[in-house]
Amino acid sequence: MSQFNPRDITWLGFNARVLQEAMDETVPLHLRIRFLGIFSNNLDEFFRVRVAGLKRASELKEKLAIDTFFERPQKILDKINKIVIAQQEDFDKTWKKIQEEMAEQKVFIKTPKKLTEKQKEFVRKYFDEEVESNVIPILLHDNVPLPYLREKSLYLGIAMRRKDWQYTTKFAIIEVPAKANGRFVILPTEDSEETDIMLLEDVIAFNLPHIFSYFGYDEFKANAFKVTKDAEFDLDNDIRTSYAEKIEKGIKSRRKGKPTRFVFDKDMDKSLVEFLIKKLNLSKKDSIIPGLKIHNFRHFMDFPDVFKDYKKPIERTTFPHPEFKNDKRITDVITQKDILLTFPYHTFNHVIDLLREAAMDPDVKSIQLTAYRLASNSKIVNALINAVRNGKEVTVMLELRARFDEEANLEWKERLELEGVKVLVGLPNKKVHAKLCVIKKRVNNKTIQYGFVSTGNLNEKTAKIYVDHLLMTSNRAIMADINKVFNLFRKPKLDPVVVLKSCKNLLVCPQYMREKIEWQIDKEIEEAKAGRKSEIIVKVNSLSDKGLIKKLYEAADAGVTIKMIVRGIFCAVEQKSFKKKIHAISIVDEYLEHARVMYFYNKGSEDIYISSADWMTRNLDYRVEAAVKIINKNLKKELKDLLEIQLKGNVKARLLDEDLSNKYVKNDRKPFRSQIETYIYLNKKAAEN
Repeated sequence: MSQFNPRDITWLGFNARVLQEAMDETVPLHLRIRFLGIFSNNLDEFFRVRVAGLKRASELKEKLAIDTFFERPQKILDKINKIVIAQQEDFDKTWKKIQEEMAEQKVFIKTPKKLTEKQKEFVRKYFDEEVESNVIPILLHDNVPLPYLREKSLYLGIAMRRKDWQYTTKFAIIEVPAKANGRFVILPTEDSEETDIMLLEDVIAFNLPHIFSYFGYDEFKANAFKVTKDAEFDLDNDIRTSYAEKIEKGIKSRRKGKPTRFVFDKDMDKSLVEFLIKKLNLSKKDSIIPGLKIHNFRHFMDFPDVFKDYKKPIERTTFPHPEFKNDKRITDVITQKDILLTFPYHTFNHVIDLLREAAMDPDVKSIQLTAYRLASNSKIVNALINAVRNGKEVTVMLELRARFDEEANLEWKERLELEGVKVLVGLPNKKVHAKLCVIKKRVNNKTIQYGFVSTGNLNEKTAKIYVDHLLMTSNRAIMADINKVFNLFRKPKLDPVVVLKSCKNLLVCPQYMREKIEWQIDKEIEEAKAGRKSEIIVKVNSLSDKGLIKKLYEAADAGVTIKMIVRGIFCAVEQKSFKKKIHAISIVDEYLEHARVMYFYNKGSEDIYISSADWMTRNLDYRVEAAVKIINKNLKKELKDLLEIQLKGNVKARLLDEDLSNKYVKNDRKPFRSQIETYIYLNKKAAEN
């Protein structure tokens, strides 16, 4: 029996769970469409990063590659291709079924052949006024290299000819300007109850005779395709180049990334398909995936809100934390007691309000905060700029290497620095993924410090759909540790292992969080061997670290009760030697489960932590991460209750087994949907206060 499942195969298992949500007819129609968009976007990123990495790893020595990936990279790539093609078939069937249900609600995706005369007139005018200036047709030639293809873009591959022509068909491509024009065009209809939507690529396809009128073509075949490229980039060692410049240079180098996947409409002209495969230097080993008409489904995450019969359930709304009712100042509350926020049930506005209060409080002297992924029009940034303008000293540790957010973070860096914010950009070879904030104020010659530790990003947009925990606190020992972490950011040449060694109340990576987790597991093993109660509950996004998996196996061998809630990657495999089986589930529902929580029974003291780190080698050894122990008894109970609610789920929970079967948890109990039950639990607590 294998000791581990390959990380990338288990990730595809997670994406299959996302697809299950799109296939589930009990899920509202607009959410099923959104899940198709999420599935597609996830798969794009998977090919940009993981498949590209596996292809590079194929060149490594076999032992090193197997140590890293748990199997030969080429074997994994072969499995990936097989799984992805099967998933694509499920995806296509699901989309066909969804369109049938859309039709029942009188919502239609219109193709050029199905347009009414009035709609044809509208599409011509819309193209002329809104789209044409963004369309650049490129003719393809055998002896000319293929132009640069953007990896996130959708393209139309066009085969053109004249009926009376004796020459071969000519080829062209057009990038679909979805960023400039949006992907969806709502058409006029005769029936007020009907909604007709046309995709931008079809608007362009309809107008091809106009676009290529100069050449006199009268037969056109246009089909969509997209290319996914290797998204990794290396940072050069030129000491004359600033860190930000290296990131900028790395982003530009992505343009030269090797293609890792070519997805196209199976009805595309066969000669054009062969031409593109040849020009992209793809081989049979690469992911060449024929599909249905529509590609770049990620845009469907933002499908127009046209479904009239959907009413948002009360359980999918946010509410204030009970301690902040009646317009209480956030600062006044958290300088007296610890507060645990659970998003998106509790409103994220409390975090923004905390920073806004600090910006205007005359006693506040400084704010220090880490940022990884910010919202596009960030209220967090606006609050920090307001603080600088009010004379506060503001420091932001901005991680420029946050994957696919590098460009956005470079822009934030420039804007923050222009306003006078001190921007720190990280450590050599260590991403900063910890979510920390410390605010200092002076009152009556006394320094007061308060702030927070979070499991998720400071992003008000994702906080509406990501489940995360954030501890607001003025605990002096925790604040002292956060200051130590920021001191490291200010002196990036220092060894983080040495600097962070003195942290007593935060568990920090690199090194110390791993050591503490292993120590806690060892304590449970001791108790189990002595015949006493022992229990571990872990909630993470991903479990792939070989060392910690082996430690969990050791605990299961000893008879420790182990319960796991793992949304994504799960590399552990049930072993015959286990005295007690590891109970592992994954919850995929309307909200994305993003929080990381660790619980250890520890002789009844019940140690519980919230953390920014997944149980992955990259997080534990190659990033700066932070976990905080929850000390307040009421908050400990609340977190434990929330874990138990999730473990009781039998509607959206799937069992994580070695076969990656994604079977739903089934039992004799009444339906128990953990996200709805979490809302009920927290809302009841809010009502009681």
